[in-house]
Amino acid sequence: MMWKAKVVVTYKPGILDPEARTIHQALVSLGYTDFNHIETGKYFQLTFKEKMTRDQAEVIAREVCDKLLSNPVIQKYTFEMAEVSE
Repeated sequence: MMWKAKVVVTYKPGILDPEARTIHQALVSLGYTDFNHIETGKYFQLTFKEKMTRDQAEVIAREVCDKLLSNPVIQKYTFEMAEVSE
């Protein structure tokens, strides 16, 4: 049994998201005017080795998110653990 952390990193509320703004403007120019807000982010999948327990994998996933995958000053992250087979 292995564990996989599915991580989503997005900007915190109030932080400028220029990519989302550009996408929103492009959608409006294409006639898609039904969006009030668009948010961009990054998605990561971290697959752990078999020897890891779920608790160990969660601790490491949180550390990796805090230290590398996100900038805690301007970004927030969420992750969920999923059990995977080889």
